[in-house]
Amino acid sequence: MPRTEMPSGMPSGTLAEAPAEPGPAPGGRRRKRRKVVVPLVLTAAITGAAVVGVTRPWERQESAAGRSSVEYGTVAVQKGSLSSGIQIAGTLGYDEPTPVVAAGRGTITALPAVGTVIKPGGKLYEADGSAVILMRGSRPLWRDLGPGAGNGPDVKQLKRNLVDLGYADGLGLAVDEKFTKGTETAVKRWQKALRVKQTGTVALGSVVMLPQASVRVQQLGVQLGAPLGTTSVMTVSGTNLVATVRPADNQLSRFKPDGKVEVRLPDGSTVTGRVRSLIRGGSSGQGEGDSGGGAGGEQPKTTVTVTLDDQQQVQKAGPSSVTVTVVGDSVSDALLVPVTALLALDGGGYGVKVVDGTATRLVKVQLGLIADAQAQISGGIKPGTQVVIPK
Repeated sequence: MPRTEMPSGMPSGTLAEAPAEPGPAPGGRRRKRRKVVVPLVLTAAITGAAVVGVTRPWERQESAAGRSSVEYGTVAVQKGSLSSGIQIAGTLGYDEPTPVVAAGRGTITALPAVGTVIKPGGKLYEADGSAVILMRGSRPLWRDLGPGAGNGPDVKQLKRNLVDLGYADGLGLAVDEKFTKGTETAVKRWQKALRVKQTGTVALGSVVMLPQASVRVQQLGVQLGAPLGTTSVMTVSGTNLVATVRPADNQLSRFKPDGKVEVRLPDGSTVTGRVRSLIRGGSSGQGEGDSGGGAGGEQPKTTVTVTLDDQQQVQKAGPSSVTVTVVGDSVSDALLVPVTALLALDGGGYGVKVVDGTATRLVKVQLGLIADAQAQISGGIKPGTQVVIPK
């Protein structure tokens, strides 16, 4: 489009102030002087484009020479759908990775294979030829538990496992913090099932308490023959897969507690999920191969964890890269213009420059949803109307 020069002495991209109105009217009354901001419109033949000089809210403050080089075109008002949802690349990984730290002393004599799923009551690993059993609980054992053991939450945790595993059936065992005669009997039943000496005492190091209902061996930390206590024996996780993303700071407001998201799997299928947690400025450690730290001294980004509704579907995909879509507001059959078509009006609100023959006119509009550099508008505008935008 050929460039049109601005009138001499008037830089492009400025606003002209209307002349002051005449002095007092006859009769002594003085008319109030009003300041009117009028966009300068250059008269030009419009052949698919219009050239105007206006101040727009998105333009940077530049020199007159810089502003005079701005050119404008037109675009038709479209009718369509708009959504404020955002898409972020994420990872699919197993939930709650947890290092297993062994108590007591001894030598590792057996380890499970990576990927093995172990339930409470099952053998987690072997030390000095004896099985170390998985039980469910959030409190690690720190002492032997047997007759004479003082009351404590670790006793209650043990009794809950004995009840859940069926070794307290018929004993009327109360799940409390007291190590009773019934507790001793339940321990002996458990030891008998393991084919070990029935002492009635749970020795420190013979049980590992972990919070998951079942665990999956994610990574081994030692080799056979390694002594206990040198490092974590292994890292385990939950058996469910979760999606994790690390959004930019300006995207965090899109993630609401229990907010709905959609996750696109590598095969193109999607599964719904909910935002479970948001850890600011740190790593949740979720997912395999996810280091979580910032490179070169950068602060790690916030980590958002999403639980997924259809585990059967996501288990087919396994740990992988995914795309997470945050479901936002949406509209349909809306009138849409680029956000660059919006003009900030004197006194508030917004308008657009509408092409009317060989001239343009300013039309005030009401804003609706804004997303993806598009704005929903209403008020005196029809689909197909040409509006002015910077080229």
